[in-house]
Amino acid sequence: MAFNIADLLEHAVDVAGDRTAVICGDRSLTYTELDERANRLAHHLASLGVGTGDHIGVYSRNSLEMIEAMFAAYKLRAIAINVNYRYVEAELTYLLDNGDVVALVHERQYSDKVVAVRDGLPKLKHVFVVEDGSDNDVPPGSTAYEDAMASGSPDRDFPARSGEDLYILYTGGTTGYPKGVMWRHEDVFRALGGGIDFLSGEYVPDEWTLAEQGRDGAMVRLPAAPLIHGAAQWAAFGALFACGTVVFVPQFDADDIWRAIEQHRVNVVTIVGDAMARPLLDAYRRGTYDASSIVAVSSHAALFSQSVKQEYLAEFPNLVLTDAIGSSESGFTGIGMMARDADHSAGPRVNFGKDAVLLDDDGNVVPAEPGAVGRIGRRGHVPLGYYKDKAKSETIFVEVDGARYVVPGDYARYEADGTVTLLGRGSQCVNTGGEKVFPEEVEGALKSHPDVFDALVIGVPDERMGQRVGAVVEPRPGATLDLDAVEAHVRGQLAGYKVPRSVWIVDQVERLPSGKPDYPWAQRHATASDPDTERVTA
Repeated sequence: MAFNIADLLEHAVDVAGDRTAVICGDRSLTYTELDERANRLAHHLASLGVGTGDHIGVYSRNSLEMIEAMFAAYKLRAIAINVNYRYVEAELTYLLDNGDVVALVHERQYSDKVVAVRDGLPKLKHVFVVEDGSDNDVPPGSTAYEDAMASGSPDRDFPARSGEDLYILYTGGTTGYPKGVMWRHEDVFRALGGGIDFLSGEYVPDEWTLAEQGRDGAMVRLPAAPLIHGAAQWAAFGALFACGTVVFVPQFDADDIWRAIEQHRVNVVTIVGDAMARPLLDAYRRGTYDASSIVAVSSHAALFSQSVKQEYLAEFPNLVLTDAIGSSESGFTGIGMMARDADHSAGPRVNFGKDAVLLDDDGNVVPAEPGAVGRIGRRGHVPLGYYKDKAKSETIFVEVDGARYVVPGDYARYEADGTVTLLGRGSQCVNTGGEKVFPEEVEGALKSHPDVFDALVIGVPDERMGQRVGAVVEPRPGATLDLDAVEAHVRGQLAGYKVPRSVWIVDQVERLPSGKPDYPWAQRHATASDPDTERVTA
């Protein structure tokens, strides 16, 4: 039995071949068409000598070609390498070299960057250009993607695959250059692709179960994040394994997403925290969109703030609203559901998934007692480590009582009702006079002010306290921030030592394409400019 990404897709093709699999913009593919096109590209790559264990870069916004290229790689037992389309040349060179990419599929608009870096990448032998309406000169020696597609056989006649095959997901690089997280196919399917039921913790018994469950129909899902990130990839893959229809927009635009929801009767939307939730809600209120098909909105990779949850449930009272926590390294760790009549004053809370626990700083399992704090750890189906980085792997993969845990660095607290409250990433924690302040908690308080659209919280050097809390704040369009009023608002929700003492007002808070916070940008901005208000610790 092979829990292999390509096999799981092919099982869905065999069950729902005529059903629409993927929609992006005004183009779509049925399951059969997706399968045949991925087969064609895989056969062309194989004719060039690309095969088992080789790395194929995919450098694109959301597109049908991106899905095709990824599945073509897996059909060959090769490895798709996700390439962030916002990278500058130095970052692109690093990723393609570190990722040992031998073949690259890219949209034509990125041709100038590919030309600029290719001479420094001796392992990169084959380049395929996807037409996207731009007129950039294509890289010398490259092949048109559709020409490659036309030359390959549509037949599905590949050798047997294995659940041991390798999947690599490069992280977003929030703390430096990205790192490739290595998973076995079976492990990543169990951790992220529906191989373990997210709510019940029950294992899918065999590789055909999800496809059979979707035989009589499945939901229409729209992952709003870029496919270069794991949250969107696995929202899409999980839906495809179960014969669902996946809808994309090429890149995040709130109005485009509502138009797609209305046109394709989307049932489930997956987003990345407030960075997507807020502009979506604002666009919905401005427009006249029919959102009656939506039954659930889930945030992956970043949490909703409490204030945004309340706004959504006020606007959509029958909506199922969930926070799913996890990371590229850990996979699914827990899920929280928010009802309209729930206690909105508490911090972000979730129910832990199968095999998730808290560990103390010495690596011991923390007893599940109310108030106990620790780092989130998960055992069971976890990655093999970071690609070509044994030293870094040893910092987050630890052994406890004979079991291997992944511990990415997020802290949480056990509550009396059995849930856990998320506190935030320890690496971003602000230590002010010995008190720990987790940025996400303060950001949530700031964003609950009606004039604040977005905020990032950072540590600012302080002679007396070591650090004080700082914040980079984006006002809502048309609003003028009264910083004294914002401070009073935050003080009404948090202890005084957590209140930002240095505040910078910006036109736009910078975030990564996934919607995750760009804390290095916030630190650079704070270092380069004077704050709009500053209260030095007495």
